[in-house]
Amino acid sequence: MDAMDKDRDIPAHGVRPLWTEEPARRRRLPDPVRTAAVRAVIIIAVTLVEVMVALLCTLAGSWSAFPVVLATVASTVVATWGVLDVWVTRQVWRQRYGVVSRPSSTAREMRRQRRRERAREADPTVTSRPAAERGPARGAAA
Repeated sequence: MDAMDKDRDIPAHGVRPLWTEEPARRRRLPDPVRTAAVRAVIIIAVTLVEVMVALLCTLAGSWSAFPVVLATVASTVVATWGVLDVWVTRQVWRQRYGVVSRPSSTAREMRRQRRRERAREADPTVTSRPAAERGPARGAAA
């Protein structure tokens, strides 16, 4: 009798999966943005550690307090750059790969054709005229 046979006396109707997958609340960040965000978090964590070291060295009156404070100032500048890098990378990704909300001209033309067909079905006496004969569009500059 092997280890698998030991569980045969457990009723199968009470079996539940170990976990259930739920849909994500938000979509995953694009890879370049995620990379920049991870880099920024690491830089900020190092900066916070340097701030604590600088504070403790200053309170202790250590000779290394001044160089550590200078390093902390430099790290603060780098951390600011890291956060800006995340923001810029996100905006660039949106501009390059974001969804364009304008409908294409072919989609617009297909909607016009469907509209004409519905109008013909509703009232067969109505005929549509080409755009040149109808005049300027509503809201168009004169």
